[in-house]
Amino acid sequence: MSKGLLVSLRVSPEHEAWMRRALEQAERARAAGDVPVGAVIIDAEGNLVAAGYNTREISHDPTGHAEVEAIRAAAAATQSWRLTDATLFVTLEPCVMCAGAILAARIPRVVFGAWDEKAGAAGSVHDLLRDRRLNHQVEVIGGVLESECSSALTEFFRGREATS
Repeated sequence: MSKGLLVSLRVSPEHEAWMRRALEQAERARAAGDVPVGAVIIDAEGNLVAAGYNTREISHDPTGHAEVEAIRAAAAATQSWRLTDATLFVTLEPCVMCAGAILAARIPRVVFGAWDEKAGAAGSVHDLLRDRRLNHQVEVIGGVLESECSSALTEFFRGREATS
């Protein structure tokens, strides 16, 4: 499966601006000692609804992924579990768990930065977000600010290796 064929190429300057906001969230995760993944959710008018970052280490919660944190915050902010006019921006391709949360929240669009060749569920390892057998499919735009998003992760793990 070629990830280049699976992902929309409709990248805009707005995508990059929102991805930079997600990178700011990723920095918060890194500063807290967690894997630097960040996410933001915007509404149809382009307003920030919620943000999140990895909190697994701080909260001792395996579901503390940036996407899940942002989805929980967006649902609380909108008082609805249906985020049908939202776009999720995340610095790393969503995993299977996060793809499930995205589908459950009915988010119509996901924009991500770095590909996750080990656990990605938006076109690299799996493609759950566009699986026609499911009741909801998501538009996926991948590789936005890919080098910056990948670098944040690479630097974090290099730092971990150096201290162990």
